[in-house]
Amino acid sequence: QVQLVESGGGLVQAGGSLRLSCAASGSSFSINIMGWYRQAPGKQRELVATITSGGRTNYIDSVEGRFTISRDNAKNTVFLEMNSLRPEDTAVYYCYAQFRRALQFYDAWGQGTQVTVSS
Repeated sequence: QVQLVESGGGLVQAGGSLRLSCAASGSSFSINIMGWYRQAPGKQRELVATITSGGRTNYIDSVEGRFTISRDNAKNTVFLEMNSLRPEDTAVYYCYAQFRRALQFYDAWGQGTQVTVSS
């Protein structure tokens, strides 16, 4: 099985920064897309950012210019640098990876890391 482990969440003041990390572990797999989702209490989970194996990135409008997603393919690790944080960014952030093993595709999810931005 492929497992994703996130780290880097915490409590920050508005305007502050956090860097999230997520490492994938396992055997005999190839990761295509990695990304980050988030879910605030009472709200639907939303996609925040994605990055392909080739480095192509995509962001939702609300984080464009503030968040940066990056990837270390050799380490199967994805990062999310979050700057100019706002209270609206408060949520549980989940790491995501789409990977292939043999002829099958799978989705893997981390357990989530809490990000809290105070006013």
